[in-house]
Amino acid sequence: MTVIHRPALLILAGILMAWGRAGGDEKQPCPAAGGDPVTTVDSFFAHEVWAKVGAASCLKCHKTGGDAEDSQFLLRDPARHPGPETLSHNLDAFARMGRAREDGDSRLLLKATGQLDHEGEDVLAPGSAAYQVLEEFVRRLENPAPVYLTVVDAPPFFEGIHLIDDRRLLRRVTLSLAGRLPTAAESATVARDGLQAISEVLDKVMEEEAFYDRLREAFNDIFLTIGQEDNAETVLSYDHFDKTRGWAEKHDLNHIEDAKARQQARYKLYNDYREAILGEPMKLIEHIVRHDRPFTEIVTADYIMVTPYSARGYGIYDEMKPRFKNPDDPFEYLPVKLEALTGRNKSDDQESATGFYPHAGLLSTFQYLRRYPTTETNRNRLRARVFYEHFLGIDVLELAARVSDAAAVSAKYTIPVMQASECVVCHRTVDPVAGIFQDYWRFEGVYGRRKEGWFTDMFGAGFEGVDLPAAERWRALPWLGEHTAKDPRFATTMVQHVYYLLTGRKVLLPPKDPGDPLFQAKHRAYQAQRRQIETIATRFARTGFNLKHVIKDWVVSDFYRADGLAAAAASPERLTEWEDLGLMRMLAPEQVERKVAAIFGRPWGKLEDQLALLYGGIDSKEVTERAADPSGGMGAIQRILSNEIACRETALDFTRPAAERLLFPGVELETLPAVAPDDDRRILSTIVHLHERVLGRFETTDSPEVERTFQLFSGIVRDAASLKDLDDRETYACRRDLPESFAGNFPDPHYTVRAWRAVLTYLLRQRDFLYE
Repeated sequence: MTVIHRPALLILAGILMAWGRAGGDEKQPCPAAGGDPVTTVDSFFAHEVWAKVGAASCLKCHKTGGDAEDSQFLLRDPARHPGPETLSHNLDAFARMGRAREDGDSRLLLKATGQLDHEGEDVLAPGSAAYQVLEEFVRRLENPAPVYLTVVDAPPFFEGIHLIDDRRLLRRVTLSLAGRLPTAAESATVARDGLQAISEVLDKVMEEEAFYDRLREAFNDIFLTIGQEDNAETVLSYDHFDKTRGWAEKHDLNHIEDAKARQQARYKLYNDYREAILGEPMKLIEHIVRHDRPFTEIVTADYIMVTPYSARGYGIYDEMKPRFKNPDDPFEYLPVKLEALTGRNKSDDQESATGFYPHAGLLSTFQYLRRYPTTETNRNRLRARVFYEHFLGIDVLELAARVSDAAAVSAKYTIPVMQASECVVCHRTVDPVAGIFQDYWRFEGVYGRRKEGWFTDMFGAGFEGVDLPAAERWRALPWLGEHTAKDPRFATTMVQHVYYLLTGRKVLLPPKDPGDPLFQAKHRAYQAQRRQIETIATRFARTGFNLKHVIKDWVVSDFYRADGLAAAAASPERLTEWEDLGLMRMLAPEQVERKVAAIFGRPWGKLEDQLALLYGGIDSKEVTERAADPSGGMGAIQRILSNEIACRETALDFTRPAAERLLFPGVELETLPAVAPDDDRRILSTIVHLHERVLGRFETTDSPEVERTFQLFSGIVRDAASLKDLDDRETYACRRDLPESFAGNFPDPHYTVRAWRAVLTYLLRQRDFLYE
């Protein structure tokens, strides 16, 4: 039985209270050792020692699988072992080390400063903020008084935050996930049933094709598998698919008599073939989500997705043809198991105990392997790094200490990556996973064993301290996938990916600078978000890893619904805590096009290719992260978009019958301000309608925003009336898109069309349109 001294028990009581509350902001009685009541207890270890020192500096090595796993100071990783038991275990470890003495000094302080042959050397500088935290911790262990310790009260985390109303939340999720505005029926359901109806609406939204387009787009932002170098068919290696991967070049198109048309058909055939191949990994994700399969299959699925075109590349078209609804559709995807690879030479044949290719979801797809290739010097470490990042939410580069003198380390050790502590801390984690990929050695990313055998100057193949059994070598990637799916970090990482899908932002990282005066506020924000992630991840695992449940849980969470401050004033600490709440991202090019289409009935059609990159998009190759903030060039594109959309859509809407208009159903060209009260009312009502349709704002006719827009409209009409010799037609450039009967001469005698165009331009430049 572990014995914890009285002061440590008091600290532990505080931790357990804090763990069960949102931020430790309530005062509750808690029994201490010997039955003494403690009305306010200290959470010093959780908020100071663990947050500023343990998690940031000690956990890298002092955990199972770490460089110091054989030491007596062994900590538990909360990411792998969530719950209060982990913190109590770590408190016990720190308390034992803090009480232990060496020549009268605490071993905890001596080790932290690189003494007593600490292999991690000097982790903390004496006098630093983190060192002072440890000093205070040791002082508290040594001094049993006072019994009543200090606690810092804090209000509930979301107190003072205004949450978005249900109508705007509905619009937000239908635009974000399906690229459309809410239907009248959906709006009525939410108006009647409130927040609980959002979940029902989402069930329907997540059946729409547009949702799966968005799902694939978002997960490609993470995995980047469409960003292949070279032609897409080269993901199928020459040694295994040499007779089939180039089928498009040989495909008979002689039935097309015109040579130019035949050449164009050949180009289309190639493009569709390549797009079909590149689409397979994200179509696997779609298949899993669409059919409510466990999302663990992204690392365990024993199949891939193929189309009639890509099946030809794999050489399995004849056997697959009866299964396709339309064998000529290049983008009809079906699941299939490949047979073990057969090479041009016997040495290229793939070992398989079952006769099938050892599929492991994304991990074994040729596209993923080719997207993250290896070299003789990298030795699959890139693949190991992205594996940890994609599936376990770990940035392994953060594990490594910065080596101050690489030459000295190389001179001192025969194999630095296996002997030098500053190297081992990272390589003990990375190299075993790199070894898992050893049979996918060739640059093309497909099967091919290294002729010289795997490297002996690396840690052996395995995962998190578990060695890969020799009998599992032929199916090393499925073995890795199975272990990954059971790791609690997998569930939390997928929850984090969905957060990115919905917000366009990565989750918070723990703050690193213990001397930061706002450290506690940043740490509290991190903890609050982490609690939400772990709560959703727990439900995710309990419901069979259905990703749709994660999406619904995030949408109704306070983190997603946060929509500004309810009070005008807030302290710097509170503002820091709330800095990452709600949505505050600029829409990506694809989202802008979908939003324009939802509001006006058709997209702008120009945010593609190079212009999309200029507007902050990605190509999944050289450009892999979307811009979060606008540049000068992006601002110029926003102005061009607002000008062109308003120019194109204003007069066009007036050519429709009033009942069919999207923008101006309540006014005509002759509806003028300051002429008749009814005209003013109709103009104001139209402005309210435009604010709702374009911006998602539910204003009233007497709101300041509506009044400001009304003054813009009436001011333009008034100024135009005071001028002579104005053209009484809409501008030529803005009527070129009109039906033929209007294009030559669209009348605008009162300048109202042009005034409404200015209003629309003004609204399209608003933050609520350009941002989510």
